[in-house]
Amino acid sequence: MDFPAQKSDTSQRPASSAAALVSHADKPLAPLQTALDALRRGESRVAAFSALAQAQSAVLAALPPRYATVLMQLLTSLESSALFTEESCSFSQVDLLDKLQMWLDKAAAELEKA
Repeated sequence: MDFPAQKSDTSQRPASSAAALVSHADKPLAPLQTALDALRRGESRVAAFSALAQAQSAVLAALPPRYATVLMQLLTSLESSALFTEESCSFSQVDLLDKLQMWLDKAAAELEKA
């Protein structure tokens, strides 16, 4: 049985990372990218994304230590933002998701250098 090709929805993602969709399945950060995309679409919960991100010990070990520090700070803020039903000036979930995308983009570039 053939299934129709599924279109990727990049409208919710920053333009800089849209090109990364072409082939991120073979990248070590692919599970996080997929989970972040699902979180943006409302198909996942913050707690699930945070648990997945914290479980990426091999990826974090391959990056400079500052990447783990920044990721944990972003996850803490994201988890705090989930406590609010509306956007708060201190905990804008949209801004935090954008920062997580930036982290993923920079981490991917760092891993490619290695």
